[in-house]
Amino acid sequence: MAQLGALIVTGGMTHQENYATGFKADPRCRVVAVTDEKDVGQRRAALNRKLAGELGVPYIADLGEALRQPGVDFVSICTEHHRQGRVSIRCAEAGKHLYVDKPLAGSLEEARQLTRLAADRKLVTQMFTQLHFPYAIRLAKHVNSGKLGELKAIHSDLFFAKGHTASLELSPRKETETPRPDHFLVPDAKREMFNIAVYSLTLIRHLTQRRRVVSVRAITGNYFLGQNKQRDMEDFGALMVTLEGGVTATIASGRTGWYSHPGGGHNRTRLVGTRGSVTVDGWATRGEITADSAKGWRVPAVNPEDPMAFWASSDQRKTGGTEWFLPPAPVPSDQAVFLDCLEGKRKPTCTVADGTAVLETLFAAYRSAARGEAVTLPL
Repeated sequence: MAQLGALIVTGGMTHQENYATGFKADPRCRVVAVTDEKDVGQRRAALNRKLAGELGVPYIADLGEALRQPGVDFVSICTEHHRQGRVSIRCAEAGKHLYVDKPLAGSLEEARQLTRLAADRKLVTQMFTQLHFPYAIRLAKHVNSGKLGELKAIHSDLFFAKGHTASLELSPRKETETPRPDHFLVPDAKREMFNIAVYSLTLIRHLTQRRRVVSVRAITGNYFLGQNKQRDMEDFGALMVTLEGGVTATIASGRTGWYSHPGGGHNRTRLVGTRGSVTVDGWATRGEITADSAKGWRVPAVNPEDPMAFWASSDQRKTGGTEWFLPPAPVPSDQAVFLDCLEGKRKPTCTVADGTAVLETLFAAYRSAARGEAVTLPL
């Protein structure tokens, strides 16, 4: 079978560093080029060229020209979220299958337009999630076993232990929240409910067989990261969600800094059914020793190009102190799963339609946090 041609939109200092590498590593795939919108700034263009060089492919500085290149079967899109919707729409209009970063877009209207386009043109689409991570696979097995009975409630705690914290005055919530945010990322801060609760929401949607969310109650806060407070972007979010059929879900999510956890962060999900309940801890499948010694555990110095350690290329990792005795079971990469879908071997677990439903819930959560009241869906 001929290799599938991948067009990579946006380069370094994004999660494309992971996605493009995943596609390049799969023998079924050939990376054609890196591209972006032709009016991006100098820094973004330089980072795009850098990734193209690392991949050994050309950089085409005009997305329209790149989409016309022969041999492009699908596009991997990982722009800043305020422009990801319009870029994805252009790629869908060109008839390309779509692999898209999470959350799907910075605009619900653009996400809905993208969903309609993908359906009309019968495109294979997938949004990156954690649904193929070991902990999510374990949760799905518990639900599908039937031993819990009818699923009635889900609680998800998901926090990323990365970034340098600051001593912030504790308060129950942000004093003000934007009811309709349109900017989500700057070099030293992200909207963390937007970027992390999306994983929990896609998981809940998956475990409940795509049940529709009917109401959301949310708060946002700044408890850990000084940059986030200065940028007026939350580092914490808590959601109470009601799904059709009476299933309830709660989510606590955010970025809590290097010192909050010896590994990647707190990741625990509890399922409650009519016949039983179970808790799955994403970090409890390994034996570990953690020590804080003079020669051991330490956090990286601040990298001025990536002060909050968002991106793989800045190579910021805690060192020493933690040893994993039991490696996680091997699972396919999310990119390999998408290639399986393109080959017709499986159906996508999170399409752009799923991503749009999750995005609607996220925007409802911001509206709720701004108003201090529950918000009903659809918006």
